[in-house]
Amino acid sequence: MHWLFLLFSIAAMAFAMLTTSTGLLAACLLAAFVFFLVWVYAMYRARFPETPRDITTAIDLSELRRLREQAQARKQAQAEDDPQP
Repeated sequence: MHWLFLLFSIAAMAFAMLTTSTGLLAACLLAAFVFFLVWVYAMYRARFPETPRDITTAIDLSELRRLREQAQARKQAQAEDDPQP
């Protein structure tokens, strides 16, 4: 859909090159510029959609505490298995 804005921009630029009226030339150039800006904005929005961060994937405090305890237990088990001289 956003490619239509680029097509409109090109069409307005082509029409501006073919016209003999100064006012119509200015209007077509302005329209071409606006359509081009809308196309750039639409491309940006399509590539980087505004999606808020999913809060359900966040780790709560009890889960974080459990992960820390597991990491500490692994460190202790590794230290017991590999004594340093």
